[in-house]
Amino acid sequence: MSDQIDTKIIGKLAEILDQHGLTELEYEGENCRICLTKENFRPVAPAQSVPVIQPVVAPGQVAVPSPKEENGNLEPENEDDAKNPDAVKSPMVGVVYLAPDTTKPNYVKIGSLVAEGDTVCLIEAMKTFNPVKAHKGGRVTKILVETGDPVEYGQPLVVIE
Repeated sequence: MSDQIDTKIIGKLAEILDQHGLTELEYEGENCRICLTKENFRPVAPAQSVPVIQPVVAPGQVAVPSPKEENGNLEPENEDDAKNPDAVKSPMVGVVYLAPDTTKPNYVKIGSLVAEGDTVCLIEAMKTFNPVKAHKGGRVTKILVETGDPVEYGQPLVVIE
């Protein structure tokens, strides 16, 4: 019995892992067992947000919108959103990510048109990134979470009308 592992086998297994988009592959032969795992993407955790103090607007002055209001990226969640049939709800407990990685734009923003089955965000659970798909086509009217937010099962994430 040989104690050496054939590196060609490992290379071939790594190719299969990449070609099929797998994150884990296990092989067992007569004299060895090989388990390959690969982490797809590890986004950098968002920086802690600092509260922004909004100035009081005197009569006759124009209020300047905050960057969040201006970009239209977040709507506050209310009880109606949880019951709303137009809401895309979290299929699991985890951490939500609105973009595929920190260098890419968000999957959707308010006003985006989506088709049924389009990815609207990712949820990381147990080091696996799971795409959350639109349950119907329409226009995104609310985004109720931010990247890095912990989410619960059934929590509304995005509203599509």
